[in-house]
Amino acid sequence: MEFVVIIPARYASTRLPGKPLADICGKPMIQHVYEKACASGASKVVIATDHQKVFDAVKKFTNDVLMTREDHQSGTERLAEVVDLLALDSDTIVVNVQGDEPLLASENVTQVAALLNDATAPMATLSVPIEEQAEVFNPNAVKVVSDINKNALYFSRASIPFDRNAMMSENAALELAPFQRHVGIYAYRAGFIKQYIELSVSPLEVLESLEQLRVLYHGYAIKIEQAKVTPHAGVDTPEDLAKVIAYIEGNPA
Repeated sequence: MEFVVIIPARYASTRLPGKPLADICGKPMIQHVYEKACASGASKVVIATDHQKVFDAVKKFTNDVLMTREDHQSGTERLAEVVDLLALDSDTIVVNVQGDEPLLASENVTQVAALLNDATAPMATLSVPIEEQAEVFNPNAVKVVSDINKNALYFSRASIPFDRNAMMSENAALELAPFQRHVGIYAYRAGFIKQYIELSVSPLEVLESLEQLRVLYHGYAIKIEQAKVTPHAGVDTPEDLAKVIAYIEGNPA
């Protein structure tokens, strides 16, 4: 199985400016992500950035970096540009890895690529079991339900599936087993990435603010299964960054 990993690395960040270059134990964050992605067995790992400072920093540890346009409205649009720049065949499996996940589990990258490789769907992703009741009702935790054939049925910020007995009774306990949280790692067939950006925006994705609902709305399948490794949270704030640094210092490679 061959697949390519693309890591979008935007310089701008409201809560943590210059995030890809944040120092983590002597390396910029983006280098940690790159090294974890390389450990997945990908045939190629490419960083796509929109800023010269990130480009220059990445060139110090790899030549696999591309400068992309600044005016993209979504990460998927940036992926489509990279697919064109690399002239990837339409059947090539592309895994999109976020550039703010320095504790990325390389096993999950391999897993999502393999899931798509074994399917006819144009897209695949992962989930993890929800273990705390508060997360069921947290709109920032995206829930997903799937069918017996590992096809995603729906993604929502709401508490899906709706446990009628538990939620309409004062005494019944909420059973967490049916709840799955979506993990934001995707594998695509390269040709579908360009198809996706031509699809009309769906009313569901606008309501939920979830881009992947456009795929389901237009009748395409998204394969999904539980991640082999529960992923660590990404870095959005200085507090998140401090936690990652503490973790790496306490768990040296």
